[in-house]
Amino acid sequence: MGKSSKDKRDVYYRLAKEEGWRARSAFKLLQINEDYNIFEGVKKVVDLCAAPGSWSQVLSRKLRGDNEDTNNVKIVAVDLQAMAPIPGVIQIQGDITKTSTADEIIGHFEGEQADLVVCDGAPDVTGLHDIDEYIQAQLLLAALNITTHVLKSGGTFVAKIFRGKDVSLLYSQLKIFFPNVSVFKPRSSRNSSIEAFVVCSGYSPPDGYTPNMSNPLLDHKYDLDYNNLTGPNRVIVPFLACGDLSGFDSDKTYPLQLPGRDYEYHAPTQSPIDPPYKEACQLRKTDKLAKPEKQIKTSSDTDNNTYIETETDDPTEGACGQISVLDSAVGQLKISDKR
Repeated sequence: MGKSSKDKRDVYYRLAKEEGWRARSAFKLLQINEDYNIFEGVKKVVDLCAAPGSWSQVLSRKLRGDNEDTNNVKIVAVDLQAMAPIPGVIQIQGDITKTSTADEIIGHFEGEQADLVVCDGAPDVTGLHDIDEYIQAQLLLAALNITTHVLKSGGTFVAKIFRGKDVSLLYSQLKIFFPNVSVFKPRSSRNSSIEAFVVCSGYSPPDGYTPNMSNPLLDHKYDLDYNNLTGPNRVIVPFLACGDLSGFDSDKTYPLQLPGRDYEYHAPTQSPIDPPYKEACQLRKTDKLAKPEKQIKTSSDTDNNTYIETETDDPTEGACGQISVLDSAVGQLKISDKR
């Protein structure tokens, strides 16, 4: 597969490299801002689950690039993984479920709280949709929990969400803290994906609420009929699909030569600096990666023919592999099918 193959299949991946973004997800935040104007008047921002840093790049360019007094603009990026430096972004390698991480964020803001909290975190999907949706919901709730520690009243919270069948429970949880909750589907997000983004504004916690990392947020009563409620008891969250026919379609394959653009291959802006598969890559380069061993079994029959059978690691191949038969009498090698 050539280097340009993915450029053909994913136009936003190609554009991200051309414009210097670390990942195509940068366009999602840009398109959210186009419709909701979430950057207006923002001076202090927290980017949760920030690696590899594309959203932090957007925040840095939009807030520091458009602001004359960049000293008042502070951007804090938090992630468990190490991330390559970004100009104007303070990085914290920490756990968003720990109170110490929230305290460190407030410390960088000199005791003040954030105007905006964004989170583009997602789990490594398993392909089992129910499990993926549940883990993503827990990740969103963890982001919401730390947000209650660092977000000022009236602030805005933006986070990724998987729109599964039980998503109404998450909506109701968000409505406890934000009077305005809507769901946004950026054009750069593939139609085949269930991902969307919740945009919550006007942060207003309940009276007497004290942020506490040890208390799970998802603790109010829930039953199977929750999604079937009607009237004022039902939570209806607006859904907005952005873009028009003039924009790029993230599910469409485009030619390398676009109208008004000269194609030139660009390498990824920033490779991971400490990926979990780093050791495996090094072993593969030096040909030291463990290889599956093949077991050889031999047997003979009454006609002095020797059968040599090779067993592979593929469980389906054993039933339809081949057997080599060496006829000792005539010295000929016969290949017979084992089907």
